[in-house]
Formats: sequence, structure tokens, C-alpha cells
Amino acid sequence: MKLMTALLGASALCAMSTAAVADGHEGERGRDGEVRIIYWQAPSILNPFLSGGTKDIEAASLVLEPLARYDENGNIVTWLVDEIPTIANGGVAEDLTQITWKISEGIVWSDGTAFTSADVKFTYEYCTHPEGGCAQLTKFGGVESVETPDALTVVVNYSEPQPNPYLPFVGNESPIIQAAQFADCMGAKAPECTEANFNPVGTGPFTVTEFKPNDVITFAANENYREEGKPAFAKVTFKGGGDATAAGRAVMETGEFDYAWNLQLAPDVIAKMQEGGKGTPVAGFGPLVERIMLNHTNPDPSLGPDERAVIKPHPFLQEPAVYKAMSMAIDRALLVEVGYGDAGKVTCNWVPAPEIYASTSLDCETQDIAGANALLDEAGFVDSDGDGVREVNGVPMKLLYQTSTNAVRQDFQALIKQWWAEIGIETELRNLDASVFFGGDPGSPDTFQKFYADVEMYANTFAGTDPQAYLGHGLCDKAPSPATQWQGENISRFCMEEYDALHAELAKTAAIEDRAKIAQQLNDMAVSNGMMIPLVHRGRISAHANTLGGVKLNVWDSEIWNTADWYRIGN
Repeated sequence: MKLMTALLGASALCAMSTAAVADGHEGERGRDGEVRIIYWQAPSILNPFLSGGTKDIEAASLVLEPLARYDENGNIVTWLVDEIPTIANGGVAEDLTQITWKISEGIVWSDGTAFTSADVKFTYEYCTHPEGGCAQLTKFGGVESVETPDALTVVVNYSEPQPNPYLPFVGNESPIIQAAQFADCMGAKAPECTEANFNPVGTGPFTVTEFKPNDVITFAANENYREEGKPAFAKVTFKGGGDATAAGRAVMETGEFDYAWNLQLAPDVIAKMQEGGKGTPVAGFGPLVERIMLNHTNPDPSLGPDERAVIKPHPFLQEPAVYKAMSMAIDRALLVEVGYGDAGKVTCNWVPAPEIYASTSLDCETQDIAGANALLDEAGFVDSDGDGVREVNGVPMKLLYQTSTNAVRQDFQALIKQWWAEIGIETELRNLDASVFFGGDPGSPDTFQKFYADVEMYANTFAGTDPQAYLGHGLCDKAPSPATQWQGENISRFCMEEYDALHAELAKTAAIEDRAKIAQQLNDMAVSNGMMIPLVHRGRISAHANTLGGVKLNVWDSEIWNTADWYRIGN
């Protein structure tokens, strides 16, 4: 049986190296003063296990770290361990039911206490607590137990052979939290631990000085960081909020900030900003997809708080003719042109990359308004009262379409609203502050997880190069609900027994070609059965000041994964 190259220890996925060192830039920790980062989606929490929002996960990556992560080329690299376990080095059992991690000696938390295997085991117990509502639960799929034979050894046991054992404790979505700090924050108590969730103790290059949710975070260099002379910056000011335009200008035109994340702007706007001479845009394509999620539950506000967005089915969005017609009506090529230019590609797939996992079976590249109308007519969904809106079983096809506040997304909303009107679907548009929309506050009615709308649009991606955990977002038991503190990765509440069974097959399949085939089938099953409408395969575009060195844009992990290596050019 042919195993994944990672398990065999191939250099393509198991580069046995730590983060790249800034060439020739050595000196005392904190020597370069302050670095200023701006994310126009403001972080609302610094606990990645209580938020599925990228802005929260990435902000937390300055503090919290995994055992291993992915570099800018998608290679798995050591971080808090000495080597990546493989079959070749004995770290992965030949029957694929166990992986053993060896923690590097001498690592301490920012409070000076020892980082041990007990913290790793606790992280597993924290996320898998049945009442915790962990946002990253799919990372621990198939894990039977975590053992700690000694202070520096972690043994992860799987209930069945696991061809991809690099999910728990790998990447920015699965870091380690300190057992001592979070001991009283298990289960339903997790969201109540404000101090721990806002000010986590970590092993990363920085520590939290002050956290103002949905506004600004101040970090200081971690004096107990394991690498001498790092980080070069003594202070990080992490500003959140505003919009992508203001963020881009703050780096490339005014020089007020050093790094701006996720510049979701039209290409000509970015080019104009670059003429300011203060900064440089950087880009990379990973698996990031802008999509429209279709609600499989009923979001009717007349339902009670424990029923809204929980009761199935949606009045009409699970009708195949409806979601297929909605997709057919969209001109994706125009969306790419309007919103992204060369930084976007038309996609029909949920998982467009790496290439081996990208399906070629779906066809959505050509807009077909006439075909969409014909499909709805044939299904018997007509406008019986002449108001321009079709009905399904007597229910008018009226949608609430929500997304985050962003110029490109509002342009998309306006275009799609018009196209859907042409096929007899009326659409109300709503945009929400990104910091709230992508936050994890279980008390907010406006989070994308709670999904109090019919459809919602955003982009999402996954860490690393294997989509197993990401495709797990379609599993029936991963749907957010009041019982999970409204956390969970299955935002659409999509549920198919066949999908769950096929995903279980992926989890025990080792040959890379077979894994790719199954992943493509899962992708097609989700899209073809109305989980989502993929729109654009997006390149990630950010910008850094011309005076900021060491930046390596990473589309496979936290974008700001190597801040310990950043430095001020000219100092």
C-alpha cells in the first residue's frame, strides 16, 4: 500500500527545519522598537478554539503555537518539537494508529513555567469536551486518546488507521494552550473565561499587554522566548477594524502601519496605492475560496432562540432546482474581473487547491440566466401572483443575503441580487461589521456561525495541504447550535449520511491518489447538494512596509506565522 509522502519522511512535506532566520540580522531582543499591524477585521478573542474567524486565529498565533506548522511553501516544519514523526524515523506506527511527538527541551511558557506534554494532552481534552463547542473539533477526528509517558513525549492514539496523523497540534488552528491557565475553563465554562481567552499565556514570540476586543491589541516581546535575539521588535500594535481600503493606504501610502492583512480590493486600487511608495503588496494562491453558504435550517426570526437556525429544513433552499438555478445565474468571470483581477480565478469547487485535490467534474463557468429560469419553470416554481417573485410550496422565494462590510463584497452582493431577480428570486442585502460577523460571541445574533440569514458570503481556507479536516466541516455532527455554544464548522447545517460515510473512508485511506479521488467526490457531493455556491478562488493579497524585513506571506498557515523573524530594514 502506497502511503502519503509525509509519512514516509519525504522532504516535500517534512522539511526538518524551523522558521527561516533573518539573514544577517542578529542582536538583542526588542532592538527594533515597534511594529504596527492592521487587520481590517478586528479580533474579538484570542482563543482559536472558541472562534472560527481567521482574524482571531491569526492574532492568537503571535502568542499560541502548535507542535508543528506549515511553511510558506506548504511544507510541514518543526516548531516546538525536534523532528516531524514519520514511519521512517519510528514516530508513526506502521499500522497508522499512533503518532509520537518529542517536545524540544527547554521550552517555557511566557510566564516562565515549563511547557510539557501535560499541556498538549490538556488541549486535546479542552477541545473535545462534549459541552465545550470547540471551533476546531475536526482536528481531533478519530483520536482515541492522548498519552504522556514523560514530560516531553506526546502519544496520539487513533481508533483506526489514520493516513494523515498531522491534524492535532499542527497548524495555526490547533495550537497548545496552557493547562494551568485554562484548568477551570472546561466545557460550558469555556466562553466565560474572559481573562484567559483575552490574555492567553503562550510560547510564541509575543505576549499580550492589553486587549481591547474589536479594536486594538498591544503585545510585548516574550522575554522567555526560546530563540536568543528574537523577536527583533519589542512591541506590536495590532489594530483592528475599519476597511481594506484604509488598511492598504495606511501601509502603502501614509506609512502609518507596517503590515496590512487581506487587502480585498480591486486590482487597480492596489496598484494606485503602491504608487505611494511606502509599501509593497505580496500575494499567494492557496485554497482560499469566496463562496455563498446556503442555510439548510430555517432562520425565521419568529422561531425561538433554541429553534431559529436549528430546525430543518429551510423552506426552499434545499430544493435542487433552486440552488442550481441560483448558481447558474451568477457570472463568476465578471465577479473575478470586478473584484480581484489576476488575484482571482473562477471556481466551481470548495477545495480548489492543491491541484491534486481539485475536482474537474463541476461546470459553472458560464452564466446561464435562461437555463436557470427554465430549470425553475420545469420544477413548477412559478410567479403565481405576478409580483416578480416565484413561490415554492406557497412560500415566496425571498432571501436575506448577508456578508461582512467590505467594498468588494458589497459589489458582489449588488450584482448577485440583480441576477437572482432575473430568475424570480427577491434578495434583501445585509452587511455586518467584520469583527462581529467573524467573531465567536455566542450571545451575538450577527455571527456567521449563528447564521440568522438565508445565505451568507465569506471566504475560508485550511491550514496545510491536506483537506481532510476541512472537508470534515460538512459532517452532520459539526453543525453550530445552542448546545455547542454556537460553535462548529458546519455552517450550512448540511447533512448527508453518504457524505459522512465517504469522509470516514477518506480518514482511513492511505494512497495519495485514492485520497485525492475521495476528496474530489466529497467536494462534488457538497456543492452538488446545495451546501454552498463557490464563486472565486482567491489569491491572498497583503502589504508590508518597504522598511519591514523577513516577511514571508503564508497561505497554508497563519499569514503572520514568522513574526519572530521580522526586523526593521536599516536598523
